[in-house]
Amino acid sequence: MSKQRILIVDDDENIAELISLYLTKECFETMMVHDGGAVMEAFHSFEPDLILLDLMLPGKDGYQICREIRAESSVPIMMLSAKGEVFDKVLGLELGADDYMIKPFDNKEMVARVKAILRRTAPAAAASETAAAQDQVVMLPDLAVSLSNYSVTYMDTPLYMTAREIEILYLLASNPNQVFTREQLLDRLWGYDYVGDSRTVDVYIKRLRKKLPDHPNWRLSTVWGVGYRFEVNK
Repeated sequence: MSKQRILIVDDDENIAELISLYLTKECFETMMVHDGGAVMEAFHSFEPDLILLDLMLPGKDGYQICREIRAESSVPIMMLSAKGEVFDKVLGLELGADDYMIKPFDNKEMVARVKAILRRTAPAAAASETAAAQDQVVMLPDLAVSLSNYSVTYMDTPLYMTAREIEILYLLASNPNQVFTREQLLDRLWGYDYVGDSRTVDVYIKRLRKKLPDHPNWRLSTVWGVGYRFEVNK
């Protein structure tokens, strides 16, 4: 079995080396990049399973890099920000980041969170095992959401979505008209070990709405003061 690859993007070579050391001990293969302008070339050649992305970089900042990667890939991204830097975690999530950590951080926690992200964003192998006996697909007029192969099709056209977006959409669509609070969605999809707040859910719902327009037979709706539901006309 090949090692999972992690691209470490940080202009501080000492920090990058330390992160690489801890990840290598956990049997990950790593590659380090110290200049923002060189990230996309490294991304295409290394084909990482996850990216640790510092915000403040020479050449190109982490926000712009995140935008460029999300334009072509759903590879998980964990943003890194030094304490004291202006870091809007909601903006980072809106751009498509999966998680964030504030420096200085505990390296053991960093490794644990890397593993957690990879567990929940590695759909192909996990889905093929868990869905072998039961095809996990929701079929609605003009919409198909498959958790078996992590795909969404609208009006016979595949939609580009990240693994987390598909998981949220599948959970809501497979429980039509049921209201989920933000806390319930965090618990069901992120798990008890997630370090974040309920605004994370709002960001993902916003991203889903941009990609999936309302339909005469169904729509993703807000229940004000409570949470979200996938409304389906009966």
